[in-house]
This record gives sequence, C-alpha cells and structure tokens, in this order.
Amino acid sequence: MSQTSIRLHTEKQAWENLLGRVDTYDFYHTFDYHQISRNTGESPVLLEYSAGDALILLPLLLRDIPDSDLKDATSVYGYAGPLSNLGESPEESVVATYKVTLEHYLLEMGVVSIFTRMNPFIPGQNELLEGLGTLRPLGDLVNIDLTRDLAASRAAYRRDTKSRVNKARRNFKVKLAESREDVLNFIEVYLMTMEKLDADDSYFFDQEYFFNFLDCDGFQTDILLALDLETDAVAAGSMFVKSNDIIQYHLSGTHPDHMRLAPSRLLIDEMRVRGTEEGFRFFNLGGGYQCKADALFDFKSSFSDQTYPWIIWRYIVNPAEYEKLTQASGVGETQFFPAYRAPKS
Repeated sequence: MSQTSIRLHTEKQAWENLLGRVDTYDFYHTFDYHQISRNTGESPVLLEYSAGDALILLPLLLRDIPDSDLKDATSVYGYAGPLSNLGESPEESVVATYKVTLEHYLLEMGVVSIFTRMNPFIPGQNELLEGLGTLRPLGDLVNIDLTRDLAASRAAYRRDTKSRVNKARRNFKVKLAESREDVLNFIEVYLMTMEKLDADDSYFFDQEYFFNFLDCDGFQTDILLALDLETDAVAAGSMFVKSNDIIQYHLSGTHPDHMRLAPSRLLIDEMRVRGTEEGFRFFNLGGGYQCKADALFDFKSSFSDQTYPWIIWRYIVNPAEYEKLTQASGVGETQFFPAYRAPKS
C-alpha cells in the first residue's frame, strides 16, 4: 500500500510547483490570489495530500478562533475547492483514504470547521469531499461556452442583448487598459457603480488591490474599457481574469452617464470573441447577488443558456468543540456558518 502524507505549504514556490502537477486549476487557487484576497487574521495555506502518484490539494485561509487555541478555515472570495491529478472520476479507494487522512490531520491541527466555495469548472471536486460535511447547492452560474464557434455562442444571446450589443458597438470602442491612467479610470467607474448600488463594504477595494492583480505572474488580468466614440470618455470597464482554460468575469462598472446604452454588454461580448479566438473553454459570468435569481442573474443569463450549479462545502471537523463554541457565542438559530462566527445583531 502506498505511503500517505499531508503537508502544509505557505511559500509561493512550493505552492505554484504543486499547482503545476494537478489536472487543472483556476486563478482562485493560486498563491498570489490568496495573498491579494486574504483578510486580517487569515493565513493562506495549501494542504498537499500524496499517496503514491496520487496528489490532492486543498487551499484554505486558516484563522485563529478568539479566546482559544483552536482554528477554523474558510476559502477566498470566488470559486476555490480541492484540486487533484486524478481526473473526473477519482478512484474510490484513493478518495476514501484521503478523507480519513485529512480528517485526522485537521483534528491534530485543532481545526474545528471549514467553509469552502467550490468551483464547478474543475472536474471531480465533489467526489473528493463527498461524505465529509455537507455539499450544498446555492444557485446557478452562467457560463458562455467558448468551445462553440462565434456564431453559435452569439446565437444563444437573447434578442434584447443582441440589439443592445449592436447599438453599443455603434457608440463605443473597446480598449485594453495598459497605462496607469487607464487602470485608475476603471477603478473610478467601478467604485462609482458600487456607490450607486449601495454595495456591501466588501466590494470596495483600494487601488493597490487592482494593481496587484495586474502584477501577478500566476494568471493574466485583462481590463477592457468601453470608450465613447465622440469624447473618448470611459463609459464602462470590466476586469477579466484568465488562467488555463477559464475566463472569470471578476469586476465591472458603468459610468452613470452611460447606463442607458449598457456598454458593459459590449465588453462581455468582446471578451467572448477574444476568449474564443485564444482557445479558452469557459467564460464564467457568475450568478445573481447572493446567488439569487434576481435582475443581475437575468442580465447575465441573457448572454447564455448554459448554467452550472454553484456549491459550497461546510465541514464540522470537531463537533464537540463546534457545539461548545456555538453555545459560548450566545448565538441563536442561524444559517451562518460557522455559527459561532455569526455577526451579532
């Protein structure tokens, strides 16, 4: 029987070397993104499980639980989850041994619970975790299938979206942000949009956040700007992040003066064209706000009829300690996970 082991990594070189050995990954799994997106008190770690030729990775943000010597873990904003070199249907015996080994390792570390957002574009994720905690579907994500030819993917647009994209192309031109001024213009439009939407504080990022994306070597970030043909003013901007065969629609904003012509639709259409020509497979537009079938979801689904389920993983590693912490927190009935970290009302 192959010797099994779990190792914890926190250094970039080891992290990126391991990513190079799995079947595929998204930019959310990279060392750089974990550094960019971590909050105060969160430590990015990569758990490496190996057994013979089998390799399974689990990236996490590790946190100390206040007033205790215990820990818990969460995932980065976006779509993370486990990775492996085991293909779409990993061998059951390998996965079973992994689960047992992982549980023992986490208990020894003093980890009480884990929350992770899964990535539907990474095959085999659910199989790696099924039976440990719960895998819960939250809603649907809209994907544009870039393996279709351009005519076929455009044919999936709803009639109103086709019309508005055509009108936007007559009024705006697309520019790839290359200068610092371009990026600052995008940041300004993005923040204006978040203010108009009265978005949660978590959607407001400082300038360093955006420039860190552009400086990362683990993935490629493209910021596309829609410029008014008459004035050259920035009407809209969108940030797209590319890694392996996946494009993620990360952030977007539209200047209030140009909302009526919906230039952001033009930017999605432009990335669909570029992504198809560059050989990508998936173009994830995401879902609705808080995974609801709302106006945002309706907007995104006007570009494609293809959806993927978005799943979260909740795992109570140590039920006894979890219950103690929850009781001590004084929280009542809550859907928040972990319950002991539920915001106080």
